Amino acid sequence: MSPPPSSSPATALPSGPPAKVRLALDWTPNTNHLGFYVAQAKGWYRDANIDFEILPYGTTAPESILAAHQAECGISFQDALTFAAAAGAPIVSTMAILQHTAQDIAVLASSAIRRPKQLDGKTYAGFGYPNEVPTLQAVIRHDGGKGDFDTVTLDTAAYEALYQKRADFVITFAAWEGIEAQQRGIDLRTFRFTEYGFPDFYQVVLACDREWLAREPQVAKAFVGATVRGFQLAAQDPDQAAQILIAQNPGVFDSNPALPKASAEYLAQQRLLVDGNGKVGTQTLDEWTGYSSFLYDQGLLVDANGKALAAPPDYASLFTDDFLPAAP
Repeated sequence: MSPPPSSSPATALPSGPPAKVRLALDWTPNTNHLGFYVAQAKGWYRDANIDFEILPYGTTAPESILAAHQAECGISFQDALTFAAAAGAPIVSTMAILQHTAQDIAVLASSAIRRPKQLDGKTYAGFGYPNEVPTLQAVIRHDGGKGDFDTVTLDTAAYEALYQKRADFVITFAAWEGIEAQQRGIDLRTFRFTEYGFPDFYQVVLACDREWLAREPQVAKAFVGATVRGFQLAAQDPDQAAQILIAQNPGVFDSNPALPKASAEYLAQQRLLVDGNGKVGTQTLDEWTGYSSFLYDQGLLVDANGKALAAPPDYASLFTDDFLPAAP
């Protein structure tokens, strides 16, 4: 079941001592996190009487940290949150950070591969996630191929394997690795999932602990509201947001300070931070059902004992917009 909405108006702020809110990162700081650093730098969490802390990424997934109640919220993804919720993690998405998928299949532009069906018989350099191969097979088959290819699991070394021609294709994140490749003078040819019959999905979401949401709905609404404000600025002024991200993380981007700026601009230009009405954070049942039901149909959703779900989950329970700011 979805956590209860706050009965307090969106403008109400917690009173008394600042409320602690910890955010578990999914990776090192990057443009998926822009809104949090903007809201922190602008003092919007402080104004909401929130003591905000960013927990750096370690070896534990944010979903596991939330399930252990060691953070109130964390960076997640539609697939990762669906997997975790199916296995019993008491977490829910409270806002969509990226409204659409920004993943592509990438090959070298110099290769003879010009469409997904030509990936049959080729070598995929991947990351070991359970949904990678089924996703690629679905795209290839929609284009008329068989979906038969070899897989090598290389994690982040997958990109270099492609660039050095030790693999034929990868799944790339257009707003980061795609830009980075371009900056390095590496020409890629990409195939967008959604252009080949694959459902769109929320690339990045803000997941929160259900128990915390039920216990502190007013704090949660203030936190999500300040975060939405941060991402609104990122959507409207990506250069400023990128400058804040860099300043808030000294040393992290020294090797390529142009990358976060170009990435932030890409997110804004491609309208990945806003829905069709220009709003930040909103989610729909259709989008949650489309991709998450694909994961179920592929037999990828398992319970806490590792047994495949016998029935689809309640897709409406995976998200809530109850903590987003009220429409003006």
